[in-house]
Amino acid sequence: MAYAIVHHFPSGTQEQYENTISAVHPDGGDSLPSGQTFHFAGPTEDGGWVVVAIQEDKAAWEKFRDETLAPGLQNASGALEGTPTETGFEVHNQQQA
Repeated sequence: MAYAIVHHFPSGTQEQYENTISAVHPDGGDSLPSGQTFHFAGPTEDGGWVVVAIQEDKAAWEKFRDETLAPGLQNASGALEGTPTETGFEVHNQQQA
């Protein structure tokens, strides 16, 4: 079952987000990681940054988190900082126009 993960970085910026994506997504940020089917992000009203991804399943999320995202955040220059608020859930319904 598809798994959604939502991260809110209260002090995140577009520049930090772009640096992060360049470091943790394939092709310098031009492609989605293995197991990820959808990705979007943007600024929030409180001045932070939110990132939402849909993974094939929770195992795909955990593999990406543990093997790519966590190490990438530690090593990426100018990446999103701090511990985000995280919400994860199994996707019950997914529709697209």
